[in-house]
Amino acid sequence: MNIAILSRNPALYSTQSLARAARVRHHFVRIIDYMHCDLIIEDGSLTISYHGQVIEQVDAIIPRIGSSYTNYGAAVIRQFEEKGIFTSLSSAALLKARDKLSCAQLLVSKGLQVPKTIVSNNSMIYGDLLEQFDENGIVIKLINGTHGIGVVLAESKGQAESILEAFNKTSQKSMMQEFIKEADGADIRIFIVDGEIVGSMKRKAREGEFRSNLHRGGSSSVEPVSEIEAKVALRAAKYLGLKVAGVDMLRSKRGPLILEVNASPGLEGIETTTKVDIAGRIINFLERNVISPQYV
Repeated sequence: MNIAILSRNPALYSTQSLARAARVRHHFVRIIDYMHCDLIIEDGSLTISYHGQVIEQVDAIIPRIGSSYTNYGAAVIRQFEEKGIFTSLSSAALLKARDKLSCAQLLVSKGLQVPKTIVSNNSMIYGDLLEQFDENGIVIKLINGTHGIGVVLAESKGQAESILEAFNKTSQKSMMQEFIKEADGADIRIFIVDGEIVGSMKRKAREGEFRSNLHRGGSSSVEPVSEIEAKVALRAAKYLGLKVAGVDMLRSKRGPLILEVNASPGLEGIETTTKVDIAGRIINFLERNVISPQYV
């Protein structure tokens, strides 16, 4: 196959791991910075050019879209989709998963549980809305944040109100969310490829921190998941239309709570922790779904 990995940085661990896994399986790989792709739309033709050259003879793409470039990244994926090229991540699924609010709305409508969340544009009633949370603390999140950026734990409702007002003044959309104290600064990352769980790990926040992201100095360890946790993770990925997903959940007194579903989950943490060739599983997924006359 001819595979294009859509990535802004060829040196990133995930990009390199995917490229290596594809080449080991004798596929041709090209890494393309999707932000430098030009989309040409005219009667009867959809063309994608890269640095002035038309991209042709691509059998499949693996999008690795950063949160800051979601909309244009989705447009590039859509252009490939409309040309009939297989993608490991659809444009629709990327947009659904990347917006934390719409993601939570969809998952809860399907019967899955998330931490209690409140979103409001009315800053005049922030104080009243915060009264709906208990005294364990309140997490304030930017709706489009990633890697723990834009996530703040307020220890009091007064502090939470000040943080919300600050975000509101800078026109950044945020949400209020209950703090799950019993999770003890840890969450579970479940990695899914094509409807199968291929790895799971526990991420634990460093001392003095509540965010468990490895980018924030958290630690990780292999962690088996229960039958119900596995079922919840698989359902979440299915409902969002994600074939490759990292589902983050908290263990609470009332069962697993979905924290986030990642459409472009990083591979470094899960591969180095579990020692599983996740990138290879993704390439195998492409192989099962792409039939090119060149390789038959």
